[in-house]
Amino acid sequence: MKKYNIILIIAAVFLQFSCNKNLDPKVYSNLTSTNAFHTQSDAVAAVNAVYARLKGPAVGDNFDYWTVRHFALTDLTTDVGHCDYGGDPGQLSLVQWNSANGLLAEDWRQIYKLIADANNAIYNLSAMTTIGNDAKSQFLAEMKFLRAIAYLDLTDAWGPVVLVTEKDLANPKYTNQPPVTPVATIDALLISDLEGAISTLPVDYQNNKYYSTNDVGRATKGAAMTLLAKLYLRQHQWQKAADLTKQVMDLGIYQLYPTYAGLFKEDNKWCSENIFSVLSDANVNGTELLNHFGPLNHPVLTDRWQYYAVTWDFYNSYGDEDDRKKMFFTEYDGVDGLTHKEAPTLGATPPAGVLYMPDVATMKYADPSRADNTYYDGHSVDILRYADVLLSRAEALNELSGPSAESIGLVNMVKARSHAKQLVLGELNQSTFRDALLQERGWELYYEGKRRADLMRFGKYDVVVNAYLKRAGLNQTVTLPRDQYFPYPINQVNINPNLNNSGRQ
Repeated sequence: MKKYNIILIIAAVFLQFSCNKNLDPKVYSNLTSTNAFHTQSDAVAAVNAVYARLKGPAVGDNFDYWTVRHFALTDLTTDVGHCDYGGDPGQLSLVQWNSANGLLAEDWRQIYKLIADANNAIYNLSAMTTIGNDAKSQFLAEMKFLRAIAYLDLTDAWGPVVLVTEKDLANPKYTNQPPVTPVATIDALLISDLEGAISTLPVDYQNNKYYSTNDVGRATKGAAMTLLAKLYLRQHQWQKAADLTKQVMDLGIYQLYPTYAGLFKEDNKWCSENIFSVLSDANVNGTELLNHFGPLNHPVLTDRWQYYAVTWDFYNSYGDEDDRKKMFFTEYDGVDGLTHKEAPTLGATPPAGVLYMPDVATMKYADPSRADNTYYDGHSVDILRYADVLLSRAEALNELSGPSAESIGLVNMVKARSHAKQLVLGELNQSTFRDALLQERGWELYYEGKRRADLMRFGKYDVVVNAYLKRAGLNQTVTLPRDQYFPYPINQVNINPNLNNSGRQ
């Protein structure tokens, strides 16, 4: 009897749908072909288990994939992120890595766990005869949307990877050292899956016949449109990206949250800017965002690590008028008896009683009003939000025909929320507006899993990161095309020699 290890724990469901107090999930463990996938409740349980994979492998260690560790690949390896610790994160922060880096291996492993669970769910749901076709289409669309997130992240990081779908599960030899699949082939699958999701998924889950509450954390039509638009941006299919982002805007259900700081407060579980997010509940199954992002030796937010911080170089790029510049712990009297602050010059020696911080902690996931040292917090993590849609449409329009009143206006909408200096149409050409867009995306979306992919898409990864490294007095280590992708993790290469790292390190 074949087993499908689809593990769903009550807390894991609440982490994704924490706003839905009436949700009464069923608990499954070690589901088999004889006791699972018989009822609609079975199908919902399998679907919910895949959502839980966005967060981590188990209750108590929810810091994998989209709830902390993925940021090591997407932000630490750029001009934005910094980690003063040694080992794997320090290596990435210095923009130096090799195939033995443990954070690369962990991200790869957790992403493929989501893919495996999604494939199992798709395979078994497709064979069910006890639920209607409409219900089956809904559940399959959700699974294919989640799998598309995973493969988009994999191909952003590693390019050609092993493509495994539900069709491979019928082949008993599918795990025998499969070859990698070209990115274009994977993209074709994702486009097909996301187009299907767009035609199937609802705009929201109010009065939904398959779920008892308005499950705001689930995949929606707008989320599928946004994810597909981001794939088209990566392919430089500008017209398709422009069309899809306009369709998202025309849904009329999304808008910018009034304040940048308020958007990321722990008590803001969901709002009209969220398109797709990983939700958490500190009292049920929280994450460790506050621990990883909180400031070191802070008098209020105690016992934090400042593990994922921001470079002073990036912090100082903000205009003083920009509210987003206020979202950092720039100076405070620490519990260590020292005043923590920025060094006046590179390499300066601090006077007695002062600590020059090597980087600056962000308030994005470390709300300073939360005066406690709770280990787990309830912060949401936005995978897709409306500000990104506005900036993405502006980018596509600029690539099609240069700056316009519409494209400039889209960027200025995002800037206006933070009282940042507005762009002026007559002062920009296509090239300078492109640079302004890239900068704006950094200011707005740092530590949201976007920076490295943005720099690559704009063709500026080596230019921007090497320039930062030079200003920081570090070796300019980035070389393209060598560093376009990360090396395949060595533990995976040892299992599957088809993952050839030749020329990747």
